[in-house]
Amino acid sequence: MSFNKANILVGLFFIVVTAHSQLAGTAGVATRLGFGARGMGMGNAMIAVLQGENSGYYNPASVKHLDGQYASLSYGALSLDRNLNALFYGQPIDTNAGVSVRILNTGVSDIDGRDIDGFHTETYSTSENQFSLSFALKIRKITLGLSTKIYYYSLFKDLSSTGLGFDVGALYSLSPNIVVGAVIKDLNAKYRWDSSPLYDELGNTTTDKFPVRRALGISYTLNDRSGVLSVEFENSNRSTSIIRFGAEYIVNEYLTLRSGLDGWDLDDPKQAHPAFGITVRTDINNWNPAFTYAYVVEPYNVFAMHIIALSIKPCFS
Repeated sequence: MSFNKANILVGLFFIVVTAHSQLAGTAGVATRLGFGARGMGMGNAMIAVLQGENSGYYNPASVKHLDGQYASLSYGALSLDRNLNALFYGQPIDTNAGVSVRILNTGVSDIDGRDIDGFHTETYSTSENQFSLSFALKIRKITLGLSTKIYYYSLFKDLSSTGLGFDVGALYSLSPNIVVGAVIKDLNAKYRWDSSPLYDELGNTTTDKFPVRRALGISYTLNDRSGVLSVEFENSNRSTSIIRFGAEYIVNEYLTLRSGLDGWDLDDPKQAHPAFGITVRTDINNWNPAFTYAYVVEPYNVFAMHIIALSIKPCFS
């Protein structure tokens, strides 16, 4: 394995995956794109949203408010051979608690490997995965949540890393219509890389810490519960400040429409990018299967992401 080829692969991966991120070049950027078609269709402005399918990805406290069992599987079709896939299951434990488990898979495939002379050698791929468990408990009027997240990143042959991080979140209802939420994400999360298996005595050990992100959000639900509006503000220890907006409207029991704006960086407004989504659902023998689609425009209108999700909610009487 040549030194040049390995570094070209690493460089290509970070260019492809982080080009549109406000925290480009920092660890874990691919896992911050969003989770599932519903959240991404609302511009990822989900910190203070209670109703419906909430995975705990945005705020671990939200899983307490699940109104039943939910299971969903989503697939992301992204440009430049990227992928973004998610698996989720959540349920209330009793009237005051809830739990969810999640798997988030991201990566890049069909990377063209070449030797030092420029000839094709083989095709490579990368894979970054997040395995999460969220638990939430309501104490009086406030709901508290905790997510434990295990990361596994396979970047290259003989070059991989694992990490452990935590999210803590809270939700508080100011009124039947207004909810505020707060979350701190990726506490303690980091990757530790050892390139000695690739470069022998030329290798070294480095540690890449995830940026710690702090976010505050508020949502407003219409009186007839047919729709919700949300807005949130996020900053990090890397001096980023981002605003997100989201809206969802339930047309009828079979159709829901949504839209949002993600990534409005106060230092670079051109990073803002819209998203649109739709959910179609039906009833089949006490089951509520639903198809959800999100169309997410990436910054500068260069590419678009297509997120497709299938979910199911048992509704036994």
